[in-house]
Amino acid sequence: MSIFLYAHIESFSQNSFQLPEGDKKDKISFNLVNNLVVIPVEVNGTTLSFLLDTGVKSTIIFSLDKQDSVELKNTKPVSLRGLGEGGVLKGLKSENNVLQIGSAVSEDHTIFVIFESSLNLSSRMGLAINGIVGLDFFKNFIVKTNYRTKKIKFYKPETYSYRECRRCDIFDLHFYRDKPYIDFVVQLNNAKKQDTVTLLLDSGSSDAMWLFNTKGFLIEAPKNYFKDFLGLGLSGNIYGKRSKLKKVIAGNFELNNVNVAFPNKEAIDSLGLYIQRDGSLGGDFLKRFTVTMDYPNKKVMLKRNSNYKDPFNYNMSGLTLEHDGVEVFTKTSSEREIKNFRDEFTNKIDNASFNYFTRTEILLVPRYIVVEIRDNSVAEKSGIIKGDEILTINGKPAHEYKLYNLNALFSSEEGKKIDLEVKRDDRVFKVRFKLEKVL
Repeated sequence: MSIFLYAHIESFSQNSFQLPEGDKKDKISFNLVNNLVVIPVEVNGTTLSFLLDTGVKSTIIFSLDKQDSVELKNTKPVSLRGLGEGGVLKGLKSENNVLQIGSAVSEDHTIFVIFESSLNLSSRMGLAINGIVGLDFFKNFIVKTNYRTKKIKFYKPETYSYRECRRCDIFDLHFYRDKPYIDFVVQLNNAKKQDTVTLLLDSGSSDAMWLFNTKGFLIEAPKNYFKDFLGLGLSGNIYGKRSKLKKVIAGNFELNNVNVAFPNKEAIDSLGLYIQRDGSLGGDFLKRFTVTMDYPNKKVMLKRNSNYKDPFNYNMSGLTLEHDGVEVFTKTSSEREIKNFRDEFTNKIDNASFNYFTRTEILLVPRYIVVEIRDNSVAEKSGIIKGDEILTINGKPAHEYKLYNLNALFSSEEGKKIDLEVKRDDRVFKVRFKLEKVL
C-alpha cells in the first residue's frame, strides 16, 4: 500500500514538535504493517493511528471511525491533490491543534482533513489508520527507526552523536519542498549499464522502489515486467508495471534482485514533481535497515539488520483483499461436562456422569472481499473474480487472519499451496492454487 500527497501547501513553522524541557530523547513502539510504520498520535486529546511517512510534508487526517470523536479547531475548506488517477479532493484545513507523539508536543499544529470514502487505508491494511504525519515530526529530531524491534527513538539534534558502526553507512540528503531525496545506483537484469537515480525517501510506500521512466529498463522480448495494481493514492488507485532490478548499490550496500515498480503516466503527470526525481525508495527496502533520519543535518544513516538478505518477493497470488464491513459468524463447539462422584473415604471415582452438549457463539467478524486481481495470475486462473468474498484460507476462517498477515502469506514462498473457500452471490465453491513467481 502506497500513500502520497502533493498539494500547494505552505510550510507552517508553528508545527514544530518539542520535547519537555530537560529531556534529550524519547522512545515509542510502532506496528509494522505491509512494510509501513504505524504510530499512536494524540490529536487534541484523542489517540489515533498515523503512518509515519518521510514522503509527506503536511499532517493529514483521512479516516475516522464512527466511534472516534476528534475536536478540530479553526477549519476552512481547501482543495488537495495526490498521486492517483482521480481528480482534486475537497477537504479542510484546521489550525491551532495540539498533537503529541510520545512526550513530544506540537502546540499550534495545522492539519488537513480529507473526507473521501474511497480513501480508506483501514480496510486495505486490516487495522485503523487515521492519518499521516511526516515532515512536522522529522524536522525537529534525529529519528531512529528500528524495523526489527519495532521501536522508534528520537533525539534532540544538539545532544546526538554518531557512533562508529561497521554495518552502517551515512548518506547525504538533499531537499526539495521539504522532502528528502537520496541518490542510488541501479542496474536492470539484462543490462550492463548502471544508472544513478535520485529517489524520494518515502517510508509511506510499502514497495521497495518506484521509478518513473521506463526507458532502458523495460523490454518486450523477452518481457521482463507484468502489469499490476500498485497502491492507493490520495487521488485514486495507482496502476503500473512491476519488474526486478539486478542490483541496487547504496554506498557499502549492494542488494540483488530488488523489486521495482513503474507507475502509469496518468498517476503522476499533473503533480509537477521535482525535475531531478527519478522515483521513490520505500518500506520494503528500508525495513532491511535501522534507519536514522537526520533532517537537521541533511543526512540518513542505514544500518543493515537481519532482514537484509531476505528475498524481495511480490504478491504471488495476484489477489488484493479489502476488509468490507462485518458479518455474523456462528461458532458451534462440542463440550463434555464430567461429574465425578468420589467416595468420601477412599477418594476413589465410583461413577462418572457424562453430559454432551453444544455451545453456540454469535460473533461479528470482518468480511474479506477481492478488490483487485492481477491479469493472468494464479488466482485469476483458478476462477476468482473481483467482488468474490473469501470465506476460508487453508482450512481456517478468513476472519482469523489479520489482513496484513494474508498479504505476507501471498508473498511468502514460491510453490506454497493456497486453498480458498469463496462465496459469489449465493454460491460457495473451493479453489486451490500454488503461489507462482511472475519474474
